[in-house]
Amino acid sequence: MLRLYVAGQTPKAVTAFNNLTKICEDELKGKYAIEVIDLMINPQLGAADQIFALPTLVRKLPVPIRKIIGDLSNTERVLIGLDLRPTE
Repeated sequence: MLRLYVAGQTPKAVTAFNNLTKICEDELKGKYAIEVIDLMINPQLGAADQIFALPTLVRKLPVPIRKIIGDLSNTERVLIGLDLRPTE
């Protein structure tokens, strides 16, 4: 279960979503769920996950919770952050 927090349809938010979708399709083959939360529409939803920068990806499940900030263009960093690749 992944949550992507964004602030509107900015180029960085769109890039983050596209990068996340590609990574998930390549690595998880349909075994994932992405929930996009636009804090311009629902700003209160960012408080629960303590969102301070955007875009931010939060992996809710499996625990522990993981957060990655940015447009998710560094695929290797995202894979390590999501525990899909071992750290070296």
